[in-house]
Amino acid sequence: MDSRKDRTPGPAARKLVILDRDGVINVDSDQFIKSKEEWVPLPGSLEAIGRLNQAGYRVVVATNQSGVGRGLFDMATLGAMHAKMSKLAAAAGGRIDAVFFCPHTAADACDCRKPKPGMFQEIARRYETDLTGVPAVGDSLRDLQAAAAVGAKPHLVLTGKGKKTLAAGNLPEGTRVHDSLQAFVNDLLAEEDAKSV
Repeated sequence: MDSRKDRTPGPAARKLVILDRDGVINVDSDQFIKSKEEWVPLPGSLEAIGRLNQAGYRVVVATNQSGVGRGLFDMATLGAMHAKMSKLAAAAGGRIDAVFFCPHTAADACDCRKPKPGMFQEIARRYETDLTGVPAVGDSLRDLQAAAAVGAKPHLVLTGKGKKTLAAGNLPEGTRVHDSLQAFVNDLLAEEDAKSV
């Protein structure tokens, strides 16, 4: 999904939120989400994306999808999952600007698989913006580490693997914790409102 046609350089592009996918937007599975039928949104997550859009945020997704590299599903199936995600988001009043994904396994030693920051660096290039302070939401330590590596602000949600991640500790400095994507959006927009008063 290419967003070059509408990218906005400079400070305006900073109004960006980066979301992990599985466990943040949709139900996660230790057996991987392998089809569009298995892709099921978490309650309220798509409406939360709509609220971000209404508040002037672009929403992009950065997701490890090693199921491709493992041969569990192909690129066409991944595309069908993301088409479903975008369609359901639109029905809930939201828009996902772009999906960045890593199809590799750990054995590939790529630069894009979180906790490496390659996907985040690509987002910065695509939107011609510095990611310092940009909120990045995930449910696993590697999501938070990738965000911290580029100066983005890590936010942990307790859906998906989030509770296990919190219990394990060693979160990047400054990580904020929220019950869900909805709760993250509530907190983010409340802080914005407080600053504007």
